[in-house]
Amino acid sequence: MVVISGRISAQDSDLIRTKKNFIQLLGNTGQKQLNAVLEKLPREESASDQMVVELFQRQSSQAASIQKYISEQTENGTWPDINYQDQKRSGWEPRVHTERILELTKQYTSPESPYYHSDKVEACIHKALHYWFTAKPVCPNWWYNQIGVPKTLGNAFLLFEPQLTAEERQSAIQVMENARFGMTGQNKVWLAGNVLVRALLQEDKELVRQARDTIVSEIVTGQTEGIQPDWSFHQHGTQQQFGNYGLAFLASMSFYSGVFAGTSMAFSDEQLEILRQLIDKGYRWILWKGQMDISALGRQFFREGQTHKGLSTAFAATELGGGMSESCNNTARALCNENFQLHSRNDLIGNKHFFCSNYTVHRRPTWMATVKMASNKVIGTETLNGDNMKGFYSADGATYVYTDGHEYLDIFPLWDWRKLPGVTAFESDAPIPVVKGNRPRNNADFVGGLSDGQQGMTVMDLNRAGLQGRKAWIFTDNYILCLGAGIEADSTLAVTTAIEQCYKRDNLYFLSPDGNWQVLTGSDTQNQTSEVRYFHHHTGYIAWNEELNVTATTEKRTGQWHDIMQMYPRENVSGEVMQLCLNHGTAPKNASYQYLILPDSDRRQTVLFDRHSIRVLHNDRSLQAVILENGTCWMATSRPATLKLPDETIVEVLTPGIYKIAPSKNGNYTALWTSPSRQHTQAELHIGKKQLILTDTYQISNL
Repeated sequence: MVVISGRISAQDSDLIRTKKNFIQLLGNTGQKQLNAVLEKLPREESASDQMVVELFQRQSSQAASIQKYISEQTENGTWPDINYQDQKRSGWEPRVHTERILELTKQYTSPESPYYHSDKVEACIHKALHYWFTAKPVCPNWWYNQIGVPKTLGNAFLLFEPQLTAEERQSAIQVMENARFGMTGQNKVWLAGNVLVRALLQEDKELVRQARDTIVSEIVTGQTEGIQPDWSFHQHGTQQQFGNYGLAFLASMSFYSGVFAGTSMAFSDEQLEILRQLIDKGYRWILWKGQMDISALGRQFFREGQTHKGLSTAFAATELGGGMSESCNNTARALCNENFQLHSRNDLIGNKHFFCSNYTVHRRPTWMATVKMASNKVIGTETLNGDNMKGFYSADGATYVYTDGHEYLDIFPLWDWRKLPGVTAFESDAPIPVVKGNRPRNNADFVGGLSDGQQGMTVMDLNRAGLQGRKAWIFTDNYILCLGAGIEADSTLAVTTAIEQCYKRDNLYFLSPDGNWQVLTGSDTQNQTSEVRYFHHHTGYIAWNEELNVTATTEKRTGQWHDIMQMYPRENVSGEVMQLCLNHGTAPKNASYQYLILPDSDRRQTVLFDRHSIRVLHNDRSLQAVILENGTCWMATSRPATLKLPDETIVEVLTPGIYKIAPSKNGNYTALWTSPSRQHTQAELHIGKKQLILTDTYQISNL
């Protein structure tokens, strides 16, 4: 230690405080309310998601587990239940060895643990470290070698540092040297965090500061990857990654905000505010009753993934700012109250379109709905390391509706992935195409959404995998109106649009022509009428069209997690599924659809809903226009168009885009506009004799 005039230098003081903070935070179990939720969850032993690994590192160890690690450890320091020869790129089994080392060190160093400074535990740790230092296991996936393993072992090294021999200490530093500064987004943060641990072990003050500066350099908006201006998060290009890299970023930043607290390297107020807004304007929107929206999971369709990621988000929110920022604490409190109270009440109500990510979220007091899309500008999904083997259509307008939050929880092995809710796709028994190469996008520019904060319209030109068409969603206080037009295919395969595909929770009811509800079982197709109404588990569905063909299905299905995420073993799971599907026939030409979803309703409300109160003025490939019961007109047009409003006022639209035209109290009209294609910066609109020049609601051109 450097001593100047009998006093510790400022740099040394920062080093000591940083190291002390780091070690204290490793032993911090977090907020009691969230811990109570975590302790009830079954431990996920096969997790390959770093956030799930870190989530269960918070869970208190069972005495039986520690005893098992001690009793079953072999002489060479391994455990017989770990496949050390595993070559998987995701869920690489040898990493479990490192996780057990960390679990043992936490028990050894915690005064509250019955294994505090236990000789048997210490001996077990030394043997396990010796194996890793001598065998030097290497994963085919670079991420484990440079990020995952050093991150886990680095935490163990700091906790166990007083017990490390000189030889072990040098080997520990060699493990940490696998990480170097570089890359972008969350990968950059992970690598810098591992360098930070090495710097603390080496007591390298300058390297500590360099690691800190590298970490906080990502607390900005507007870069290609990282936090976006709409408060979504991108990684691997212009791809929404809320639940994967984005969540790891948020958790990392929350942790490091505590690590550097009380030092000259503490996060600035401006940096904390950016992170707080990422939670408030981003993550709060995508959680519902503790579950993360499926469309925010990225490629990580893990078992209990929605639950684990929702809880991980809450832990990160509560720890941002180290408890010393009142604004951060207030945001965390709101998120927890909305999701983890015994009787959680949703106070976050409104409509938000994440314009950088082609992603819409609509929240009402008792339900939430989301739509995920792709375009020439936004990558919809990816398949990597055996993850997301069936998600080819998951960004083609996937529409999820939540009331209690369990509608789709762990349904992934049972899904027909060509019939994800809201998706128009070919019907086939052939294997789902796998997303390869540069993650092909939807070959269209007219993809986006317009929101007034409470309601909104989302639109998608579909031009992908041999299918074309225009899809639109209008979100109101009580329902979602879904429109499709110009649906055409270059194949003789049948084409469908799925209205819903979820767990069968109650009876599926069909409203017969005589006005009575009938329970449907098996499969039933209606094609003799221009309107059908269904009801299932608090949600009503109404479809109508000149040519209407709808199939309703309830059935027990069997599937395997391995088929979606190849890290899982080949084991069957079963469950009952309810599915509603519009049939457009083989090789359709200019097919269309119109249907309503009525969340949080009952059968009586579904019967009484007057669909004629909604006037669909146009529903074709270039123009979709609807007037709602309150007189508001929502329209999406890719060409100049003319409309007549209910009071005979003529509207002339000269600029393509999405519009909201609403009557005001003084007899005039107000208008909002956005350009989904980002090809126009302002729009010209004539309402009666009045000319309006509108600025894009989102005012962004960097896409």
